[in-house]
Amino acid sequence: MTLDARSTKPRQPWLAPSRSIRAKKETASIHRRVILASHLIFTGYGHWLPNDPRGSGSDSLRKEDLQLLGPIHTGRKRIQPPRSDIKNFYKQSAKNLDHPILWFDHAMRQTIAHAIAQTIKDQGYTLHALAACSNHTHVIVRTHKDRAEKIWTTLANAARDALRAASLTSPTHPIWSHRPYKVYLHTAEAVRQCIRYVQQNPSKENLPAQPWKFITPFHQ
Repeated sequence: MTLDARSTKPRQPWLAPSRSIRAKKETASIHRRVILASHLIFTGYGHWLPNDPRGSGSDSLRKEDLQLLGPIHTGRKRIQPPRSDIKNFYKQSAKNLDHPILWFDHAMRQTIAHAIAQTIKDQGYTLHALAACSNHTHVIVRTHKDRAEKIWTTLANAARDALRAASLTSPTHPIWSHRPYKVYLHTAEAVRQCIRYVQQNPSKENLPAQPWKFITPFHQ
C-alpha cells in the first residue's frame, strides 16, 4: 500500500481503476449525441432504385436484371445527371421490375396518412411532421423506445395494409421499397429545419398543404 500525500491513511490501489472507469463513462455520457427525433422516408416501390443515376443510400442490388442499367453509387452524386437520363433510366427499369410502379393519388395519400395516424396512437409514437406525396412519404417521429428502423417498418406495414384493405392496390404489391431510410436529428434546430422541409414537400409537387390534426408541435 501507498500513502496519499493529503492523508495519513493508506490508499487502496485497487480502487484507482474503478474511479478511472467511472470517469471515462461519465465523460462519454456527456459527449454522447442525443437523438431528439428521426426523419423517416418511405419511398414508393420502383421510384428510387439502388443504382439510381443520382446516387442512393444503398450498397447492394437485389435484382440482377437491374445491374445492366448501371452500377451503384452510394451517396448523392456531387454532379447530378440531366433529367433526361433519369427519365430514361426509370423507363428502362420499369421493364425489369416485378410489379408496376405506383403513383399515390389523393385517396391513397389520405389512406396512408390515416393509417399512420392510427398506428402512432396504438404504439405511442409522437409525430412532429408528415407529408404524404405522390411517390413517397416523409415522417418526423420523436425518439421512442422502439428503434427508428422498427418504427419505419411498423408505419410502412400499416400504410401498405390499409391500401390493400381499401382495394387501392393489388394485394401482392409491396407498395414501398424494402430499405428503411432514416436520418437522426440531434439538435432542436435540426428538428425545426427538417419539419419545415417536410411541411414544404407537398408544394414541390403542386399538392395542397397537409395540416394533419394528429401532428404534435415540436417545442424545445
